[in-house]
Amino acid sequence: MVQGKTGEAHDNSNYALDRLRELLGAGELGSEGRLPTERALAEMLGISRRVVRRALEVLEAEGLIWRRQGSGTFVGERPDRFSEHLGDIVAGTDFMELMEVRLRIEPQLAQLAAMRARPRDVEKMRELARKIIESSDADARELWDGALHRLIAQSAGNRLFLSIFDVINRVRQDEAWRAVRERARSGKNAFEVSYAQHKNIIEAIAARDPARAGEAMREHMLTLQERLIRATSMEHDHTIPNSDTEDDPEGFRAQKATA
Repeated sequence: MVQGKTGEAHDNSNYALDRLRELLGAGELGSEGRLPTERALAEMLGISRRVVRRALEVLEAEGLIWRRQGSGTFVGERPDRFSEHLGDIVAGTDFMELMEVRLRIEPQLAQLAAMRARPRDVEKMRELARKIIESSDADARELWDGALHRLIAQSAGNRLFLSIFDVINRVRQDEAWRAVRERARSGKNAFEVSYAQHKNIIEAIAARDPARAGEAMREHMLTLQERLIRATSMEHDHTIPNSDTEDDPEGFRAQKATA
C-alpha cells in the first residue's frame, strides 16, 4: 500500500476521503471485511487520526462502511439489526411454535395469492409441486417444498407478509427442524397426500377462489402438524392431539413441553 508523506499538505479530510475511497475500491482495505484501526490508517496514509475519523464518518454516511462500538469498522452497509438477532430466533424456536405461526400466516397468504397470482405464477407452482414429488432425497424435497410455499407467499403481493414468511422459512432451514420434518414425511402415503394437498391449493389459487385456497392451505398445515406431533410423540410416548380440533392450542402446549 502506498503511504502518504508526513509533513506535506496531505493532512486534510478531503485527501483522506479520496485515498480511503481509492483503497476501498481497489479492495486493498479490510481483512475479512474489517478495516484497520484509525491509528493504523493514519500511519499508513501519513495523516492524523482526527482527519481519518472525519473521512470515515463520511464513508459511513454513504453506506460504504459501518462501525460497531468495540468491534471495529467494516466494509459495506450496516446489517439489518433484525438480521443480527435472527440466529437467536431460530435457536429459540421449536417446531410447534413454528407450526402455530404457519397455521395463522400461510392460509392468509394463499387467500391473497388466489386474488393476485398471475397465470405464470400458477404454472410455476405446478412445476415446483411436481419437483417435490419427483425428488429422490430429503434435501431436494425440502428445497422444492420451501420454494413452492415461498412462491405462494410472493404471489400474495404483500411485502410485509413476505418478510414475515422469510423469517419462518429461515427457521425451517434449521437442521433440527429439517430432521423432524423428514421423520414426519416418512409415514405411509405422506408424499402422495402432500402432493394432492399442494395440487388442491394451487388449483384453488388458479380458480381465483380465496376461501377454498385458504382452507386448502389450512388443511395442509394441519396434516403436517399432526404428522410432526406423531413423529415426536413416538419418541416421548405422548398422546397425539386430535387433528380435527381447531388449531389444537392446548395440545401444542403439552407437546412443546417435551419437544
